[in-house]
Formats: sequence, C-alpha cells, structure tokens
Amino acid sequence: MTQDTSPLNKFIENSQAQMRRGTLELVILAIIGKGPVYAGDILAQLTEAKLIVVEGTLYPILSRFRRESLVTYEWQESEVGPPRKYYALTDDGTKVLQTLRVSWNTLHISLRSILKPSERTKK
Repeated sequence: MTQDTSPLNKFIENSQAQMRRGTLELVILAIIGKGPVYAGDILAQLTEAKLIVVEGTLYPILSRFRRESLVTYEWQESEVGPPRKYYALTDDGTKVLQTLRVSWNTLHISLRSILKPSERTKK
C-alpha cells in the first residue's frame, strides 16, 4: 500500500500531530498523577492511546517537569535489569494538573460547540 503524500494529506497529518503535541504535557501529567510510574510505562500508555511519542520526546518533557518542580523521581530496583526511575507529581505538579484539566474542559466545551456539524456540513 502506498502512502498518500499529497499536499492535502501532509497538511492533515501535520495538523493532527500539532493537536497531539498540544495535549501531551497534560496527558503526561495525568498519567504520572495516577501514581508513581516508570517512563517506559508512560510511553506504553501514550502508544496505547494512539498519542505516539518516542523516548526522544518524552525525556525532555520529564526533565523540564523536574526542573520546574512538577515531578520528582525515585530509583527503584528492577527484577529484569538496572534500577528504574519512577516519576511522581509534587504538590505543585498536582496543582498544575488540576489547572490544566480545568483549562482542557473549558476548551473542550468551546470546541464541541464550534465543531458541532451544521446542516451544511453534514454529508
């Protein structure tokens, strides 16, 4: 099967990637907010949710979260290899997550009302 490389398809793919990137920080904070988590498990959850991210994208975000004191990490022994870093939210990270969730919900409501199909766009 050949991949559609038309300008229109490229535009669509770029727009979809931009939307995913725009939600990535919120989603990563939400995953960490469920409890201490290993970066590999974060990647697996993002992949399962079709928010495909590579390690080269995730680790800089985690490092920035740490610099901003949104997350901490703790080394834990692994049964199948070297020790692993497990990330957890700090109190500030929890506050940021709560604020971003409110922002997301507000944005979602606004977008839903605008994106609701009109009679003209229903086909």
